[in-house]
Amino acid sequence: MNYKYCIFDIDGTIVDTETTGIRSLISTVRDLMGREMTYEEAYPYFGVPSEKVGGMLGYPDESRFWHEWEERFIALRHLIVPFGGMLELIAEVKKNGAVTGFVTSRSRREMELDPESAVLTRHIDHIVCAGDTPCSKPAPDPLLRFMELASSSGREVRKEDCIYIGDMASDSLCARSAGISFALADWRSRGGRDIPHDFIFSDAAGLREILGI
Repeated sequence: MNYKYCIFDIDGTIVDTETTGIRSLISTVRDLMGREMTYEEAYPYFGVPSEKVGGMLGYPDESRFWHEWEERFIALRHLIVPFGGMLELIAEVKKNGAVTGFVTSRSRREMELDPESAVLTRHIDHIVCAGDTPCSKPAPDPLLRFMELASSSGREVRKEDCIYIGDMASDSLCARSAGISFALADWRSRGGRDIPHDFIFSDAAGLREILGI
């Protein structure tokens, strides 16, 4: 393999939560703020820690906004499916001896509420959620926390041995700030959306080539 440490974002990278997340956000904004939001307007908030979005949109009660959005998200959870081949890819990465991780904008509570969490995390060594570090993505803290966890067994974790796989600008900035490689998931072939990256892929076969498996 080309990397000893393979770290993945979850939403929009491993599982297709885009439709669920954006439709539920549009509904929340409509009901709480009385305004319509287009899919394109909502998209930049996909991948931002959920508890921060209400404040970013100007809603005064961030906690209420978050919980209302969460209820609508759960109601649309049936639309969520893994991207083709990604769960199998993670299993193969682990089988080949790499240390695996999730660095996600989901909170621990959101992970616990996900009925598919056990399936997602089956071959994952370390998980860093929003709230586990002083700063969330796009700051480097979550990836640095992963490296700290991975080094707890006494092994040296070199940045050149690490790669982060994500789909958002915040993922790219997090990786670059942490000094590690970044592979951009471009499942819908948007062409990179001006997001800086070292690699880009639009299917699991493309990521296999990047990782060398």
